[in-house]
Amino acid sequence: MSRAASKEASATAGGKDAKKTAPPTAKKVTAAKSAAKKAAPVDPAAKKATPAKSVSRKTASGKTAAKKTAPASAASKKAAAVEAASGRKTAPTRTVAPAPPRNESHTALVRRARRINRELAEVYPYAHPELDFENPFQLVVATVLSAQTTDLRVNQTTPALFARYPTPEDLAEANPEEVEEILRPTGFFRAKTKSVIGLSRALRDDFGGEVPGRLEDLVKLPGVGRKTAFVVLGNAFGRPGITVDTHFQRLVRRWQWTAETEPDKIEKAVGELFPKSEWTMLSHHVIFHGRRICHARKPACGACPIAPLCPAYGEGETDPEKAQKLLKYEKGGFPGQRLNPPQAYLDAGGRPAPPLGAG
Repeated sequence: MSRAASKEASATAGGKDAKKTAPPTAKKVTAAKSAAKKAAPVDPAAKKATPAKSVSRKTASGKTAAKKTAPASAASKKAAAVEAASGRKTAPTRTVAPAPPRNESHTALVRRARRINRELAEVYPYAHPELDFENPFQLVVATVLSAQTTDLRVNQTTPALFARYPTPEDLAEANPEEVEEILRPTGFFRAKTKSVIGLSRALRDDFGGEVPGRLEDLVKLPGVGRKTAFVVLGNAFGRPGITVDTHFQRLVRRWQWTAETEPDKIEKAVGELFPKSEWTMLSHHVIFHGRRICHARKPACGACPIAPLCPAYGEGETDPEKAQKLLKYEKGGFPGQRLNPPQAYLDAGGRPAPPLGAG
């Protein structure tokens, strides 16, 4: 082969190799970049930063939802600080912000209502009638006197009344003016004097001086309605009954057990949710809770043991530390309403109330 032919052959071979190793075209570069972009790991911080504006816009527009959500409490902030300092993970604070039951079936309502009662039974195992009494006569008189006043004020007043008039026969013959003077601290003392003397005469004349143990007989006594009758039946005779007082009415409506407003209808509606055997203690649990935590004006929502089950959560104070300061009676370290409470109450840390006139 000539030298010229040899050079031509080399050039031809080099051209073929050049084709093989030639740099990629623009089209291929674009495709390669796209593939690399897909394969590259995504920065989580960058990914979270993108939708932040939309989240804040949603939060700004959802004022109502934000209002119902329980704010981070001081206790939860303290727990987070401890966790950060120690490096150990603490148990998360439960944020309670239940939505009101919508289209709750009757079965679901029964389950929720009974669970609330079970929870309250654990919180108040010592729940009891908060009127001092030693026999059915004292209980029926004290319950009549408790209208439009506190059980505490009645308990401070009845010792003097029963010391002077220990039986229905004694009170039936009492001088109304003397009874009025004793009952003056309870308010509406003239009307109450008329009622307790009248019911004492009825017990003496119609029932042999004994308090009857039947609903239909009790409601015939002056000043005695269904509420008073069920207090007496449940606590003096051990016969189940629902006591629909102001606390009971308020709480069962907050819990959406019923929308009724009349005591008789509330009694019927709530009675259908529970076995009859639970009616008396159910009344004590609800009334205890209404007096201590679920107050009328400012419920202590942040200290409420049944907050996860309550549709009205958020109506009161939700911050745990502030809510703790709203608690009353033994939950807040204050004396209860009875001068002579049951031993179980004292064992649980409850304190008896002071007598009338004590400093």
